[in-house]
Amino acid sequence: MGWFWTAGAGLMLVLVLDLIPLLALELPVVLCSLCGSSGDGYSTGAGSDLSLVRSGFTELREGSFLQTPSLQLLLFTSSTLGLIRDDAFVGLLHLEYLFIENNKVGSVSKNALRGLKGLVHLSLAHNQLETLPRHLFRGLDALTYVDLRGNPFHCDCRIKWLVEWLSSTNASAELGECQGPAPSCPLPQSNLRPPLALALFQSLPFQALSVEPFWYQGEQHVAITQPFAGRCSLLEWDHLDGAFRAYASINGSSPVACKPLVVEGRLLVVLAQLAGGSHVWRWEEASGRFVRLQELGPQRIRKPNALASFRVDGDWFLAVADSSKAGATTLFRWGGRGFYAHQALHAWHRDTHVEFLELAGQPSLILASSSQRPVVYQWSRPGRAFLRHTDIPDMDDVYAVKHFRLRGDVYVCLTRFIGDSKVMRWEGSMFRDVQHMPSRGSMVFQPLGIGSHRYAVLGNDYSFSQVYRYDARSGLFVRFQELNTQAPRSFAHLAVHQRDFVFAASFKGDTQIYRHITIDLSA
Repeated sequence: MGWFWTAGAGLMLVLVLDLIPLLALELPVVLCSLCGSSGDGYSTGAGSDLSLVRSGFTELREGSFLQTPSLQLLLFTSSTLGLIRDDAFVGLLHLEYLFIENNKVGSVSKNALRGLKGLVHLSLAHNQLETLPRHLFRGLDALTYVDLRGNPFHCDCRIKWLVEWLSSTNASAELGECQGPAPSCPLPQSNLRPPLALALFQSLPFQALSVEPFWYQGEQHVAITQPFAGRCSLLEWDHLDGAFRAYASINGSSPVACKPLVVEGRLLVVLAQLAGGSHVWRWEEASGRFVRLQELGPQRIRKPNALASFRVDGDWFLAVADSSKAGATTLFRWGGRGFYAHQALHAWHRDTHVEFLELAGQPSLILASSSQRPVVYQWSRPGRAFLRHTDIPDMDDVYAVKHFRLRGDVYVCLTRFIGDSKVMRWEGSMFRDVQHMPSRGSMVFQPLGIGSHRYAVLGNDYSFSQVYRYDARSGLFVRFQELNTQAPRSFAHLAVHQRDFVFAASFKGDTQIYRHITIDLSA
């Protein structure tokens, strides 16, 4: 049995219980033995989260979580859980997010959810449920979203109550497709699974951290960082085989990011590494290989985590987010023969991501940090430097920030590992909330524009990643599809040969390439 503490939006306890005969143990006893107890009973503290991954429990009995009354998020995934009994969650007055996904749950007692008055988000997706007991959601007045997809529901009159509940509640729900006999009480068509948008096209047999598309000599390519193989690979479309293939690579020791850019007609790749130094490489067309051009800021870069390249007032710049305790995020400027330090942006804040964008026509940078709220910098032309402008309120512990434009407005997707990831909109002087997405194990929240379609993909280290599709009528993103990519770290859109592809970099499995399928919904 393995367990560890991790920081998120509050305190989180993750238990990975693999192949252990726990079936005879009571869950409260297990929690007490792991976490300890006091005379008043164990409490994990305000705002705590608990994730149980690959556990050996087969049922949740009455009072299973009496030892953890302060839980706000509870996740059971990839387990053998099959039965949820009455009052299984009694005492969890603060629970807001409950995820019981990818288990073997075939039966839920009618009072299993009793007492969860603060529950906002419930997922019982991808279990073995054929029906649900009447009035299961009674008393859940705060509930706004229910996910029941991936269950083999028998759509007969036993589930008619669910159809009636859907028509009378303000909560939204996703039910998937009927798997049983021809239904006498059919589910509404609006709740059936939406048509597929991303279909698996090709698997790449390696783990990856980042995926960076770029244009060179009239064609689009992609650079992929492979940390375990110790290299950055460049891929192109093979017109004969109809697939992507690697045509060049740069070897390193511990790469975390590689950023391709074309400067003065020359293809450069910046390879950032945790050890061995970060370097700029140049593509030599005659020899068909990369040669090292320079070491990048050896005295300034301690622990790089992300790169951003851009042009401002005719000059090329490179921003390197430094996540070390004693480092500083640094801006480098191209000087004709290499990149040279131009400005120290953000010292001592353990930055995890840097994003370049324009706000009201003003060149800007957003720095995400593990130690404070994201900070917005704007370009000062008189001083030829970025100056701190504002921060993003109520968003501590943001891992990454990605922006997109829609109808003239600038939006950002902010990634949080546990808690709520967010979509926010720039409104003149600051960013304001548009939408919250529950996160559990999220390291990437990537907006994607494919033709006239707008998506946002929220990665997940514990379960399926969620693809959201923008709904113009509501002005919000709605759940659309799931992707089964292990521990995703980057999503990127690539358009080649009149086809659209989405690359999904996996930190723990094969990196996946999905093809975007255009769907005509007017029929």
